[in-house]
Amino acid sequence: MLIGEVARRSGVSARMLRHYDSLGLVRPTGRTGAGYREYSGEDIRRIFHIESLRSLGLSLREVGRALDDPDFRPSELVDDIIHRTRERIAAETELLTRLRRIDAAEPAGWEDVLQTVALLHALGSESAGRRQLAALTSAERVPVPVEALVEAVLSETDPNVAGALRWALAQSGDVALPPLAEALGSPLAEVRERAVRSIAEIPGDEAIALLRDALANPDIVVRRRAALALGARGGADAVPTLIDMIVDEANDTDAADALSALATDPALGDQIAARLVGRLASGTSESSARRRLTQALADIPGNTASRALADLSHDEDRAVALTATYILELRSAR
Repeated sequence: MLIGEVARRSGVSARMLRHYDSLGLVRPTGRTGAGYREYSGEDIRRIFHIESLRSLGLSLREVGRALDDPDFRPSELVDDIIHRTRERIAAETELLTRLRRIDAAEPAGWEDVLQTVALLHALGSESAGRRQLAALTSAERVPVPVEALVEAVLSETDPNVAGALRWALAQSGDVALPPLAEALGSPLAEVRERAVRSIAEIPGDEAIALLRDALANPDIVVRRRAALALGARGGADAVPTLIDMIVDEANDTDAADALSALATDPALGDQIAARLVGRLASGTSESSARRRLTQALADIPGNTASRALADLSHDEDRAVALTATYILELRSAR
């Protein structure tokens, strides 16, 4: 079979067949009566073998070795191809992500594209200062796509940079919430905490709804962060978790402050006082926990809290009794 017919039937161009010939990969072994070189059936099979190996990512040099070296073992080469392929996929995935983020920023011109690229590079910088500056300037110039900000805040370890990133996300509003909500289910505890802290700084009803859902999260840190944020926003459903935090001495001062803020609503103040009294009466045995619960009553207005403190001033636990007496004196002096 002559080269033109081989090219038509195999799909390998005549130019490539000549290249294979020059490299010694496959050479026509026959001759026509007129003296033209022609490919035998074995030559054509070798061409298909070459194309099959090339489809796996082998170089032509590697193809020749695979076909001609009797001691060749494919396992090592295949492992190397797998490694190279993974690297290539990772690089192309990173490029695709960057292109999508540039597209999401809706650049008006190439100047906007260049500024977006510069900000994306700065967010990935090893310098905390550069990352922080990128976060703070993202809302002032060409906006950084929300996905990039979310990815950055979920991986950020520097507290100052993280704060700047949360601020930038808060400027984005509700559009930042879906990826942050997904991150609440991350297998990494630090990612879950960063997600709930970011949600806590985004205003609006959708963020509040996510924080309410987070009160049932399996991660106790997420539940506590959500409770503190909801308490600051007037969310009464955070009260049970806030009281648990006081008992467990987990950000108990912040939890007590959140209860105090919620208690400015008179009806809610009596409910909070009743819940605190209930925990005191429910067999909370540790003296320090009972004292913290008593201290939490200090800033809860209303008769329910006052009556509870009067009863606690006679408590068998001297530390609790003294704490309640002191609080009552302060309340009477107001």
